[in-house]
This record gives sequence, structure tokens and C-alpha cells, in this order.
Amino acid sequence: MLHLRIIVPTDQSGAVVALLSADPAVTHLIVLPGAARTPPGDVVLCDVVREGADTVLDALRALGVDRSGAVVGDGVDVTLSAAAERAERAAPGLGPDAVVWDEIAQKTGEETQLSVTYLLLLTVATMIAGIGVLLDQPILIVGAMVVGPEFGPLAALSVALVRWRRPILRRSALALAGGFLVAMAVTVLSTWTLDAVGLIDRSMLLRPRPLTDFIWRPDALSWVVGFLAGVAGMLSVTANRSGSLVGVLISVTTVPAAANAAVATAYGTLGAAMGSIAQLLINLAAIVLAGVLTLLVQRLWWHRVASRRTEGATRRLPFVPLRKRHGGDAVPGSPPRP
Repeated sequence: MLHLRIIVPTDQSGAVVALLSADPAVTHLIVLPGAARTPPGDVVLCDVVREGADTVLDALRALGVDRSGAVVGDGVDVTLSAAAERAERAAPGLGPDAVVWDEIAQKTGEETQLSVTYLLLLTVATMIAGIGVLLDQPILIVGAMVVGPEFGPLAALSVALVRWRRPILRRSALALAGGFLVAMAVTVLSTWTLDAVGLIDRSMLLRPRPLTDFIWRPDALSWVVGFLAGVAGMLSVTANRSGSLVGVLISVTTVPAAANAAVATAYGTLGAAMGSIAQLLINLAAIVLAGVLTLLVQRLWWHRVASRRTEGATRRLPFVPLRKRHGGDAVPGSPPRP
């Protein structure tokens, strides 16, 4: 369930309240006339089940509330309410399966900024993975996968392709390309530094590494794993399940592949570097393709759910008998005219 806090100009408040009152997915409706100061207007509070949240937000946007006022949504963790249970039963579908597009766009859009924090996390993860491939230590590889923040821009890229948002598309691509280039460049420098002080050497890269050789030897399974991870990752984003996302990050060798490419470049081993770059590109492409297809299937499914909901609401409308407008007898069953 989502809690909505809506600021609406006073002259639009009636339309918004009527819209929310008529929607069976909305409950706990509260109106505070004149309570808002910036921007000025009325404050409308309500809770809406996730199954119907996307329809409600679209309707509020159609009324222009996002331009003349504001709409803020927060997740509700605990609800003890018979009215909320009725709203959940009235809305078709299940909450965990619901897709709230504004929520997804907000969460993924925050991950498209090429910020200092993003660059530091990706760089640190790549450096850790670089040491892990030299030591042939899966524990370090897994740790680097968890630290890496690259799935955020990948998810945002998928959302931008489905909804065709060019600014987000450009920012996501820049975050991915720029982030990996910076991280790999710093990892090359750190490899040279560690080699200079005698902590690592080229023989560590050339010796057999049975536990991490898969990083720079892509095959058909690399594509399959990347695709499946993309499906699981997008589902975890749309269902707001961060625990599943951690498993996705551990499944895909994006950061380790970039790290192996950087270390191999530092030591002039071009074969391993090219193989790692191929592994990186395969995984990135598979994740984005899987994310796009997952979102398209979810959008198609929820379009059908919304259609059934609209049909059900139409069938529940009360029958109002008509009268003749220009004299004559009233339709049987209608009250007498004054």
C-alpha cells in the first residue's frame, strides 16, 4: 500500500476528492482545506493499494496536479484496517505483482547520476575484484559484485527504453560508460602501484586460475545467466524487494569482467583483456534486454488487469432512468417532476 500526500489548489480540490472517492483502490481519505502553504492549497491524504496506484497517479497527472500542486508517495509497512482490506479485495491483481511506473522511474532515475559516490563505489568494487582475480579468490569477487552500483543505471536504461525517455537514456548510458572507464583506469593505475611495491606481479595473472577463469572466457551460458539475472533484477525493482537484488548482483560478472580487463591491460595481456571486455558487454546487453522484455510483459499484463478493473467499475454503476426533456410523461419508475 502507498500513502499519498497531495497538495492541490482549492479550485481543483473538489475534482481530486471526487476522483479519489470514486476509486475502490483508495481508502483512508482525508481532506485538510487550506492547510498547504508552499504551494498554497488544500492537502488531501489517502492510502491506495499498489494494485491500483498506477491508475490513480495517472489520473492525478491528467488533472495537472503534478504541475499546479504536488503528489508525494510513501510506502506503508503496517496497516490495520478493514477498509484497507476491502480496497485490496476490490482492486484486481496482487500487490507484489503490481507495477507502479512513477515509483520505478523515481527509484531508477536516482541511479543515473554520474556522482562522486557512484564513481567511488564502482571504482572500489573494480579494484577489489582486480585483486580477487589475481589471487583467484571467489570471496573477493563476490564482495566486489555486491559493492558495485552498476545495476541502477542498467535498470534505468531499461525503463527509459520502454517509456522512451531520452534524457534518462543519455544519463544512464553516460553513467555506465563513464563509470566503467574511470573504474578501469584507476584499477590499471592501482595494479601498477601494487606491482611496484612488490605486492603483486604479472605471474599471478598468467598462472592457472581455475576459480576465476570464467571471467574472461565468455560463452553461451554467459548470455543466459546475464539474461536471467536481468529478469530477476527488474522483478526485484518493480516488486521493491532489495533482498532479491543482492542475489542478482552476485550472479552477474560485470564488475569482475571490468576488473580483469583492467589488470590484463596493465600487464599487456591483450587476449585476456579482450575476453573480459566481451564478457562485460555480453552481460550488460543481456541485462538490459531482459529488463526491457520484463517491463513490456508487465505493462501488457497490467493493461489487461486495468481493463478488467474498468469493466467491473462500469458494471457496478447504478442505473439512473432518463426523462423526456421537452414535456411528456416521465419514464416509468422515475420520480414525478416538480
